[in-house]
Amino acid sequence: MVDGGVPGDYNARMTATAPETGAPGPGSQPPGRRERKKQRTREALVDAAFTLFAEKGFDATTVEEIADAVDVSSRTFFRYFASKEDVALTFQEEQTRAVLAKFAERPPDEPIMTALRRTVVEIARACEAGELGFEPGRFECMLTMMSDSPTLMAGSLEHAQRKQALLTEAIAERMGLDPAADLRPLVVAAATTCAFQASADAVNRIGGTFATLSETVDQAFAILEGGLNDPAPPRD
Repeated sequence: MVDGGVPGDYNARMTATAPETGAPGPGSQPPGRRERKKQRTREALVDAAFTLFAEKGFDATTVEEIADAVDVSSRTFFRYFASKEDVALTFQEEQTRAVLAKFAERPPDEPIMTALRRTVVEIARACEAGELGFEPGRFECMLTMMSDSPTLMAGSLEHAQRKQALLTEAIAERMGLDPAADLRPLVVAAATTCAFQASADAVNRIGGTFATLSETVDQAFAILEGGLNDPAPPRD
């Protein structure tokens, strides 16, 4: 559900959701030994999970196997993640943070859909190329799991719905609108989410001539920018 706050509230949330750079910000203290150990354990669990997901598939992998691979107990696993779905969706969480951060950097005079198109395509290409800290192998694993596991697909859709509120606020901030009083930020955010999901679905399930996710996302946004009333011209 979309937060009813004014667009200015987005700045505080953006700070909280921006990707970590690995270096402390001005005036901040570096993490202590205990926090560094916790972060290493969390990262090790994610690494082990995706290794097992690639080998066995999402549904066949158990929490116990992920924990054993890191030599910790299942109880320790649940201190970091509520379920194996949460582990898998860490990649989607990273994508969301990257989209919000890059969208905030777009030139203010760009049309809203152009800014979103260039942002989402840039992040999709980064995932494919291993840029901005993304791992291509993990990205490919995620796409395969989405195609093979209805359970994970449902979790992904739920995650996207929750994060859509943040995207709505980012769009409202850029447009200078209050999403509690103006429908446009909600519609634009929903269209953006649907364009990405439809592109992933086209690549994963339909196949055919759809190549990479970034190319398909670019086509999806071209459709949104061009309008939906007329059929698209035949593709070469």
